[in-house]
Amino acid sequence: MRKNSFTEGVQQYRDLLVKKGKFSTAKSYQDALNSLIRFFGRDGIAYNDITRTNLHRYQDDLLKRGLSRNTVSTYMRRVRCIYNQAVENEKAPYVPNLFKGIFTGVESCRKKAVTQEEIRRLITAPVRNPGLRQAQLAVTLMFQYGGMAFVDLSHLRARNFQKGILDYKRQKTGTPMRILIPEATQSPFQVLSAHTHPDSPYLFPFLSGTKKGEAAYREYTSSLARFNRDLKALAQATGVSSLVSSYTIRHSFASILKELDVPIEMISELLGHKSIKTTQIYLKSFSLEKMASVSRMCFESVCVCEAE
Repeated sequence: MRKNSFTEGVQQYRDLLVKKGKFSTAKSYQDALNSLIRFFGRDGIAYNDITRTNLHRYQDDLLKRGLSRNTVSTYMRRVRCIYNQAVENEKAPYVPNLFKGIFTGVESCRKKAVTQEEIRRLITAPVRNPGLRQAQLAVTLMFQYGGMAFVDLSHLRARNFQKGILDYKRQKTGTPMRILIPEATQSPFQVLSAHTHPDSPYLFPFLSGTKKGEAAYREYTSSLARFNRDLKALAQATGVSSLVSSYTIRHSFASILKELDVPIEMISELLGHKSIKTTQIYLKSFSLEKMASVSRMCFESVCVCEAE
């Protein structure tokens, strides 16, 4: 592999991200590089390989392979970032409109959420399997703790709970969160925490607490994958036909609040979003049933007026 190549640029930037503890972002750069290596059929990619023609061919190849437009956009933004750094450091030539016609935006789509009745079954249906029972308890707490993300639930410590108040910072953004702990959480909290290893610094049995750095990140991603597998099995066991994941649990919490006409400002604060615009994208659409109900109400109001 040649020095000062595009491949080396990605690897150096990835290593920098790892040192900063940004393991998820580092992985996305490595994923983009692996994809580009597959496209070119060789490890050594030069900056001169990043041409407008090759970028369009690469984009078409990704789409033909079935990747979503948002995934394609992520890969392209990673490529653009590394290339722009090289231009600034005079390692690559400046090419006007190099990424013209390349999709680097975000394509909004209807977010996946399960219904209120399906959530009720996930939380209350009797299950005997110990692994599924743990997943069920986690879902219960995620809902009761304001739509908490699994990454935050898995990293909670005893010091986060003080005098009936839950204080923590979101793992993703660092946003401080404060929640009044409902009385109803005591039972699922005690049952789930009873499975935690006594030497673990965490409250719940998802992470060992013995890993550091990138090893800790890998342990978390493994735990998340296991939790999502258990959620899928829990859905099957409780008769829930919708696809269920840690993400859809959090989104369903927000969607149910929206359908209950809770102000979007309050939903945004509960989710810990830094900007209400994030919440607006997160909750882009009402349910089809809600929209049909509103349309029917409008139509009936017109008919009533005409009748009068």
